[in-house]
Amino acid sequence: MSEEVNTTEAPTEAAQVQLGLADIAAVVQIIDITTKRGAFEGPELEAVGAVRNRFEAFVQAHQAETEGTEPSAVAEDGSEVEVEEVEEA
Repeated sequence: MSEEVNTTEAPTEAAQVQLGLADIAAVVQIIDITTKRGAFEGPELEAVGAVRNRFEAFVQAHQAETEGTEPSAVAEDGSEVEVEEVEEA
């Protein structure tokens, strides 16, 4: 009997997949858009919302670290709210 030998070599370095804050922020936006369009059924909304909130918290925490600022506030509809500090007289 003869045996076949596979002489093709696997790549020594696999292409590294990079995931950045912009990608995670895009996922949050995609979830918001698909929810508004009715892509999820009622029973799915709790799980989808939980994942969305974890992603959003992650992005805000890491943006605050890189920018050296506090995370911005987010309204219930998911839109970012500008926060101003008011000096007391």
